[in-house]
Amino acid sequence: MNGQGYTSYIRVSTQKQGKSGLGLEAQRKAIEDFMTGYGGSLIAEYLEVESGKNDQRPELQKAIQHCRMTGAILVIAKLDRLSRDLHFIASLQKANVEFTICDMPAANKFTIHILAAVAEHEREMASQRTKAALAAAKARGQVLGNPDNLTEAAAARGRILGVIARQEKADAFARGVSLLLKEMNGQRGSSLRKIARELNDRRILTARGKLGSWTATAVKNVLARI
Repeated sequence: MNGQGYTSYIRVSTQKQGKSGLGLEAQRKAIEDFMTGYGGSLIAEYLEVESGKNDQRPELQKAIQHCRMTGAILVIAKLDRLSRDLHFIASLQKANVEFTICDMPAANKFTIHILAAVAEHEREMASQRTKAALAAAKARGQVLGNPDNLTEAAAARGRILGVIARQEKADAFARGVSLLLKEMNGQRGSSLRKIARELNDRRILTARGKLGSWTATAVKNVLARI
């Protein structure tokens, strides 16, 4: 795992804990020990003062967004610092964010595996029911499928929808990095080439998920979408 970037998320429940370091330093120490044992580098830290019962946490969302932009792994000292709600934990998988727990490194894999297994079972059951329904309809002589889907017009519609989907994906990526680019673009003496170099230095991934591949042209294209 050497060379892997990590983004840490640390949560304390009260302002008093945040100011005193109670719980805060213990979490940092657990993360430092994990990094020593597993390798990699800590590229960012996000600190939240919020109850574990509240899943609306802005600093956690910032940490997740940072992981998306950099390809970093989210690292947390203990599972309860993230959430006690398994459905909330499973939502990280949907966000395409990999995470690990210092005192239980396999917890994320185990939890997601169990949830994924249940979902897979439900999908298999739904698929079997669909196949059975189609077979019954075919036995009754019902014509299956839509002949219109085989026409050139349908193919043209498919190509148009593909272009729209790519544009929407590019727009979503631009929104994700908009604040960072606006901040860099507003700095005195900033040029597109300088912004591209800084994005690469910060390990921000491009729209295609590549590391160190920002160019002045790519920055210009993203700014044009903001």
